[in-house]
Amino acid sequence: MHIAITGATGFIGSGLVPFLVAGGHEVTRVTRRPPRAPDEVTWDPAAGRMDEDALRGVDAVVHLAGEPIAAGRWTEQRKRRIRDSRVQGTALLARTMAGTTDGPRVLVGSSGIDYYGDRGDEVLTEDSAPGDGFLAEVCVAWEAAADAAREAGVRVVHLRTGIVLSAEGGALPRLLLPFRLGLGGRFGSGRQYWSWITIDDMIGLIAHALASDGLAGPVNAVAPSPVTNAEFTRTLAGVLSRPAALPVPRFAPRLVLGELADSLLYASQRALPERAEADGYVFRHANLEEALRHVLARPSRCPPA
Repeated sequence: MHIAITGATGFIGSGLVPFLVAGGHEVTRVTRRPPRAPDEVTWDPAAGRMDEDALRGVDAVVHLAGEPIAAGRWTEQRKRRIRDSRVQGTALLARTMAGTTDGPRVLVGSSGIDYYGDRGDEVLTEDSAPGDGFLAEVCVAWEAAADAAREAGVRVVHLRTGIVLSAEGGALPRLLLPFRLGLGGRFGSGRQYWSWITIDDMIGLIAHALASDGLAGPVNAVAPSPVTNAEFTRTLAGVLSRPAALPVPRFAPRLVLGELADSLLYASQRALPERAEADGYVFRHANLEEALRHVLARPSRCPPA
């Protein structure tokens, strides 16, 4: 396939591009700066500009671009950038794809399990209703922004992504230092559910969504075994051979991160990947301890003699 990718140099994109190229696919990087190579094209989501010819002959688009959610304390300006970068970019791609002859007929785009809001221990599938809060509202608008492509007959997949586990980026590296120092522990009560997926399965699920003609709409991009924060932190400490005896009081992250702390650390989403599994995707890493040992290159426990 010939695949155009936004956010190709980001956390997920930087792993996805070599994976696809190694699989024999042709990749075009969609970038906001002037092209520096033949495999790059330019777009300007904020200005609503993209050359329609940029997507001619392309089979599919993977849309990963967006303002980082956890780059710093949320201000009204930062929240506006988070929302606009996702909605404007998706809408521009959808309009361009809808108006391009000989263009892509598949759009695989990022979304988030934040769509469901803070839902306690409720089991969440792709059929669950949207929740409340800033990130839930962003995800609803983000997915709706692809309507122009959907109405033009493009197959659209929204990957509602959980915590992506990798030693190279995302949330996990930020947790490692305190745990390696023996200062890690659960956040607050620890009863909130964290739904996670390894970077390997994230990339694998994107590739699956590109190739599976029957898959469309929202897809929970999470492993089939969500865990509570208490279990997550206890497992991480065990993998690092460190204690997890110091719970982090809720007020401490809020002093630093404000509203972001509630969404990032304390919101509970117990999401299951029903559509991915029903469509035949087999997760490489479904067990949290095995997943953490894999991404952190920690040896597995030896079985008893």
